[in-house]
Amino acid sequence: MFKRIQSILLLALVATAAKAELPADYQVIVLTENFPPFNMSVDNKNFAQEANVTGINSDIVREMFKRAKINYNMTLRFPWDRIYNQVLNQPNQAIFSTTYTPAREPLFKWVGPLSNTGWVLLAAPGSDIRLTSLEQARQYKIGGYKNSSVSQHLEEKGLEPNLALKDQDNVAKLLKGEIDLWATNDPVGPYWAKQEGVAGLVTALRFNDTEQFLALNKDTPDEVVKRLQSALNQMRADGTIDEIRRRYL
Repeated sequence: MFKRIQSILLLALVATAAKAELPADYQVIVLTENFPPFNMSVDNKNFAQEANVTGINSDIVREMFKRAKINYNMTLRFPWDRIYNQVLNQPNQAIFSTTYTPAREPLFKWVGPLSNTGWVLLAAPGSDIRLTSLEQARQYKIGGYKNSSVSQHLEEKGLEPNLALKDQDNVAKLLKGEIDLWATNDPVGPYWAKQEGVAGLVTALRFNDTEQFLALNKDTPDEVVKRLQSALNQMRADGTIDEIRRRYL
């Protein structure tokens, strides 16, 4: 009887191990967008692949997959709205840098955090707009970015931001007076403004601190998530993430 139990346990262990193995040709399609300094194309265009995708989180994700021994293909595309919905609906695909929110939590499997950012409402240089709450922003015209976590949050609060396809388009809208406030991420918003030759944007309100993750389609095998998270934890412990951040900041 004891030997029979041992045999059953051994078979169970073998089955578990086999289940954890991934097919030799398994690959994750990893998508991202221009979201500097975290992910961006080397030529600032809206399409790039592999080594032509750079940035803090891009380098972190690359090293993470390498350590986890999982094949991947990295592509930067535009717009965010399209690739976000693509990863929601197609297995073995992932997207970064995705802000974790309670509303998004059940939509994906998550690995992270990769980096931290803050949600801000930015006003034009010289503006005297200063807020202490989002409620006070209702009287202003707010610009946002379609399907970004910041815009989704404002929509949940009933603020109805004017949504652009490109986050950087809001820089010109601010200067022209088409919007009073730009809902974006810090340091991404100021970075985009700098690229447009604009300095001195006013932070009217900082209303949330967030974490960015790699979000994977819900059908991704748990073994993939486990390996990637373990690799990321190791990178944080051995100083690799700090070293990567120093290259850009």
